[in-house]
Amino acid sequence: MSSVKVVKLGAVIGARIEGVRLSDGVDAATAARINAALLEHKVIFFRGQHDLDGDGQLAFARALGTPTTAHPTVTSRGTRVLPIDSRYDKANSWHTDVTFVDRIPKASLLRAITLPPYGGTTTWASTEAAYDLLPPPLRALVENLWAVHTNEYDYAGDVDARLEQLADTERQYREEFVSDYYETEHPVVRVHPETGRKVLLLGHFVKHFVGLGKAESGALFQLLQNRITKLENTIRWNWEQGDLAVWDNRATQHYAVSDYDDQFRRLSRVTLAGDIPVDVHGAHSRVVAGDASTYSAVVAPAVRLVS
Repeated sequence: MSSVKVVKLGAVIGARIEGVRLSDGVDAATAARINAALLEHKVIFFRGQHDLDGDGQLAFARALGTPTTAHPTVTSRGTRVLPIDSRYDKANSWHTDVTFVDRIPKASLLRAITLPPYGGTTTWASTEAAYDLLPPPLRALVENLWAVHTNEYDYAGDVDARLEQLADTERQYREEFVSDYYETEHPVVRVHPETGRKVLLLGHFVKHFVGLGKAESGALFQLLQNRITKLENTIRWNWEQGDLAVWDNRATQHYAVSDYDDQFRRLSRVTLAGDIPVDVHGAHSRVVAGDASTYSAVVAPAVRLVS
């Protein structure tokens, strides 16, 4: 087994993993140690992985889980590895990946390819810490609340008006993103399948809360999002060449900071299949529209670490 060293970077989120050369592959024991660090720290970072290429990134992903296809709707740019390309989309909004399907991914692995000379950082927030800090009245509310998530996301704005302002490449990406429609009802509080901890499940794919109108949904959504993205719950990563980040998509949101003007930024993402969320009462997420079976298997962990 590699000599894995975990360096904690923040009180509730973030760690750097040292002593692992990912291009050499990882054995089962090392993968288990890395997964344990991921569960504890929510997002982990590897520096200096200059020899890691797309095949190596995919091989490492397979050591940690089951890769999905690149994306449920964006299928023109790769089958397993999705380019995160600033010419198409900058992802500068708080979100958890692909929550518009029923089988929310376990994790994502993001590798730096081309970085701008300044800016281009990414920030992650712990949705577990956000839940833990809720006062009892808010916990009672959110544990019985469900939200509708769709890939036609633009929670606070006018989608059609925004499309008119986009460059051709961005418009084409957006049109492909919504080419197949997905809608799923998820609990606002889900039980993490590996840790047993309660986490908040929100982000920019939320359209509204079940049983609430637009105005009420908007106000409550912002209240809860503000709790998730409180600075004490976050960590901000300054990318360097050779970096790889892995985050627990079931216990985080993230935001790609668009502070690099028109400079080019490209990273490479591989996503791991996850399970269908379960609320605190044992109810599973419900599909309203769309079939995600060609995107991802449903992969549930065999055991739970914490009851």
